[in-house]
Amino acid sequence: MRIELLVVPNCPHEDIASTRLRQALDDTGHTGTPIEVRTVIAETVDATPQFAGSPTILIDGADPFAEQATGPGAFSCRVYRCEAGLSGAPSVEQLRRALPR
Repeated sequence: MRIELLVVPNCPHEDIASTRLRQALDDTGHTGTPIEVRTVIAETVDATPQFAGSPTILIDGADPFAEQATGPGAFSCRVYRCEAGLSGAPSVEQLRRALPR
């Protein structure tokens, strides 16, 4: 399984997204799965069609939260609808549900 975290430089939500993603991976038995962090800059955003704002999480190249995205190429912060309201990253529970068992 390939896990990618796409972020803009100095993304304020990178750390929380990475922490929650690592927790969800560990909880679902994917402790050895690395998280590849890719930085998307303004000049390359058009060449990264999966990027829907920072942070974007891809599981095997697919965005499991695509229905929440505002559209491709959004060079801005991304907001996720979570159980507790809006957040800069999906909740651990949302990530657990998105990961294969």
